[in-house]
Amino acid sequence: MQDLKEWRETLQQQSHRGDRPSITVGMSTCGQAAGGAKVMAALEDEIARRGLQVDISQTSCIGMCYAEPIVEVALPGKPRVFYGDVTPERVPGLIEKHVVQGEPVTEWALIQVPGEANPYEGIPVMPGSTYYGRQVRVVTSRLGLTNPESLEEYIATGGYEALEKVLGQMTPEQVIEEIKISGLRGRGGAGFPTGLKWGFTRSAPGDKKYVVCNADEGDPGAFMDRSVLEGDPFSVIEGMTIAAYAIGADEGYIYCRAEYPLAIKRLKMAIAAAGEKGLLGQNILGTGFNFDLHIKAGAGAFVCGEETALLASIEGKRGMPRVRPPFPAQQGLWGKPTNINNVETYANVPFIIKNGGQWFAAMGTEKSKGTKVFCLTGKVKKTGLIEVPMGITLREIIFDIAGGIQDDKQFKAVQIGGPSGGCLPEDKLDLPVDYDSLTRAGAIMGSGGMVVMDENTCMVDVARFFLNFTQAESCGKCTPCREGTKRMLEILTRICEGQGKMEDLDTLERLARVVKNTALCGLGQTCPNPILSTLQYFRHEYEAHIKDKRCPAHVCQALLVYTIDAGKCTGCGACARACPAGAISGEKKQPHRIDPALCIKCGSCMEKCKFGAISRL
Repeated sequence: MQDLKEWRETLQQQSHRGDRPSITVGMSTCGQAAGGAKVMAALEDEIARRGLQVDISQTSCIGMCYAEPIVEVALPGKPRVFYGDVTPERVPGLIEKHVVQGEPVTEWALIQVPGEANPYEGIPVMPGSTYYGRQVRVVTSRLGLTNPESLEEYIATGGYEALEKVLGQMTPEQVIEEIKISGLRGRGGAGFPTGLKWGFTRSAPGDKKYVVCNADEGDPGAFMDRSVLEGDPFSVIEGMTIAAYAIGADEGYIYCRAEYPLAIKRLKMAIAAAGEKGLLGQNILGTGFNFDLHIKAGAGAFVCGEETALLASIEGKRGMPRVRPPFPAQQGLWGKPTNINNVETYANVPFIIKNGGQWFAAMGTEKSKGTKVFCLTGKVKKTGLIEVPMGITLREIIFDIAGGIQDDKQFKAVQIGGPSGGCLPEDKLDLPVDYDSLTRAGAIMGSGGMVVMDENTCMVDVARFFLNFTQAESCGKCTPCREGTKRMLEILTRICEGQGKMEDLDTLERLARVVKNTALCGLGQTCPNPILSTLQYFRHEYEAHIKDKRCPAHVCQALLVYTIDAGKCTGCGACARACPAGAISGEKKQPHRIDPALCIKCGSCMEKCKFGAISRL
């Protein structure tokens, strides 16, 4: 362990030299999807063409996904400046102005990270900027600021200090007690106290125990775990290693869905690098503690996010839940005591051990300690990854951090907790975001997905969308989920098509509560939440679909009618040419008309009409 300490000190000294400019490109999935690889190639070509001495490297998502591709430029002794929406065409100007002339391009800059020199004028400073002002970065503290493929950078920024402390100064019982003091609850959705779970697994009899990381993130609009795995894989590995020491395990698995190829690639690199340096495997840091770590790539079944289905999948069986008890802490992987936590939970552990449980418990609320990572998606101006203290309000997240609703439209609802979460209306914007408050309001914390909806969203259609997802992902093992989700989906579809009856609402609510109370696993028990919450807060929209045969948001196609105003129509024929169903007829330069029997209500005609002659009723 002395060697590791000396190595860290050397790396920290090297990292502060800063004797030449450096450029870093965000190359997580979001950055690459936005064109980060092309920007990286353009930067390399431009630097080579000019013969400049500049270090180029990659980093992960800093959280501002709305501005990808993101490029960081740092000059020796000067603050690091992040630029957003960088394109290959902008690269020559960026190099000329910032690298050669030494002045940042203020109009392209997003934020600056405080450095040794005075901050640049006109560029927001990261801790106090609009996007980061309300955030508290713990799990995400390295994201976008270090190279996720570099063990050296992880160690230079405090990595493995917690493992050193645990193996050199703490007993397993002391580690578990520190986690209990922190108040850390599982960040995968259920919110079970982490310290208690570790204690149950440690006290379970057995000579073989396992540590498992649930990285099977499948919620629509959620990418918290992916971002952490891509941006700071070593923190998850260190957290799992500490958990293994605490519960008495010598082997572990990271269950990551195969749709996350970059996360798996970086996990493999991190595991290999840690093993080469004696931080994984046999006799870790010379203490006699052994821990081997494997990766299991899942096939993408949403139900495998449920812990018993996940374990079955690792064992090579079909991913289906089983009845509990016994719980995995008593009989888990291959019948052995197993501790399962998700990515964010393990990533918190090194920070808690390093800084102390009381430090973590000082953040958040009485029953929901620490911070929480959320994915902001939907109709907000700034989509991305944020980390906030528990207890912050929905209004602060949506309007202060995310900048409000796109095009300044009216906020309508926010879906929290993924497809099994609930939809909360405008009068819940001042609700504190913690486990208990969200549950009382009809939603759940879930893993951290947050989808924001505006005035043009049909809440009946939203409930149908999420139920369609969970119904398709049901494993079919238990009757309530297998049959109940089908029946509820049929009712919702009828309502969206204008064929619903008022008694359908009572049937729908009764079915939802039966499924919620009788389904085998968490998928079935929570999938009715979108229905129950929209019935509670947006019942008037259901009634409009049924009584008036009208969709207030103009979304449900079966309830739409397209008409042409003869007074505005010039007979140009653009609408007829755009109609895929041949439903529009009329002579040239004469008003046209739409045949409602042929119209498929796709809206193509309305998009093509330049004269505002087509209306959607």
